[in-house]
Amino acid sequence: QEVYLEERLRELDLRSDSDVPDVPPPTDSTPEILKRALSGLSARWKNWWIRGILTLAMISGFFLIIYLGSFMLMLLVLSIQVKCYHEIITIGYRVYHSYDLPWFRSLSWYFLLCVNYFFYGETVADYFATFVQRREQLQFLIRYHRFISFALYLTGFCMFVLSLVKKHYRLQFYMFAWTHVTLLITVTQSHLVIQNLFEGMIWFLVPISSVICNDITAYIFGFFFGRTPLIKLSPKKTWEGFIGGFFSTVVFGFVFSYFLAQHQYFVCPEEYNSETNRFVTECEPSELFQMKKYSLPPLLQAVLGWEAVNMYPFQMHSIALSTFASLIGPFGGFFASGFKRAFKIKDFADTIPGHGGIMDRFDCQYLMATFVHVYITSFIRGPNPSKLLKQLLVLQPEQQLNVYKTLKSHLLEKGILQPSLRG
Repeated sequence: QEVYLEERLRELDLRSDSDVPDVPPPTDSTPEILKRALSGLSARWKNWWIRGILTLAMISGFFLIIYLGSFMLMLLVLSIQVKCYHEIITIGYRVYHSYDLPWFRSLSWYFLLCVNYFFYGETVADYFATFVQRREQLQFLIRYHRFISFALYLTGFCMFVLSLVKKHYRLQFYMFAWTHVTLLITVTQSHLVIQNLFEGMIWFLVPISSVICNDITAYIFGFFFGRTPLIKLSPKKTWEGFIGGFFSTVVFGFVFSYFLAQHQYFVCPEEYNSETNRFVTECEPSELFQMKKYSLPPLLQAVLGWEAVNMYPFQMHSIALSTFASLIGPFGGFFASGFKRAFKIKDFADTIPGHGGIMDRFDCQYLMATFVHVYITSFIRGPNPSKLLKQLLVLQPEQQLNVYKTLKSHLLEKGILQPSLRG
């Protein structure tokens, strides 16, 4: 038996990517008006113009959504998450020819709803405590949120087991694993994006814009100056584009942060006002967003002739964010390239002409979202009095009284409060 298993494993190791079923190539979704306007150009330049025009259109739409506010940005993140999930799941269906498996398409979307219900419920409990407290039906849902979420997931799990069909067990478990990995990549990361947004829009805009800037500038430098291949997974990526994108992104992040740090709309944490049912972005900016004077190292003083510079502390953090976006962020794209090569596809989909699918544009963003969340929790975030107060207001009166007595006793011991004369 052991010899058989060893031989079987050796056979699996020797299998090449050619064993993967072919996936139908995506169709060309380029609008006819663009095709006619660019018909006289070579394929290389035609693709360059299509990518450029669509990039400007997407950036313009992104600025419009920023103007509309945080809630619209959250809806955008949710929409992108759903579309990315759809694109990856669809590849699984095509590769494994699993359209005919009972219940599986429905179960995939059911699991997406379950996981979103869990994560967004957690967000509501954290940031909308005062709003929830005023509505009894929501109090029940929040109190037992995790139990309800687990029960919903367990229902889907049982439905999957009941749907198992003889001679298709392995395929069904392939797709079950495919679904869960896709959920981990898309839903978890999009939840972190929204968590970053609540810390202040600047923590959302600078990282995302840095990845976009790096993608654009690396493409431009690679297009005009690229000669040296960077990685076999992406033959079109070059060292010239990688290095040019890095320096451009760091400079962009530093300058863009300076502009955003001047406005409360971008730097204040998102707070929900239950009285007006709106998000509020008014606050006294933290030290990160207050101008400070920094002395320059002697070498820079000699070169620039300046002894000191005035800038926002956040600009120093923007260098860390931009560096990650340009040095580590692209590995999210390389990972996606390896995935696509494994399944013999050029793009995840053909949603955006010249760019491929939504996942093709956001493969680096998900990795960036995780880094920003870890960076904030590790180096930036401290205790949040406003959030803590909201949680205290949800407690029962006797619990609030116990907190009050404990805090009062602690402050008396510290000498911050003076004991009353009637002691």
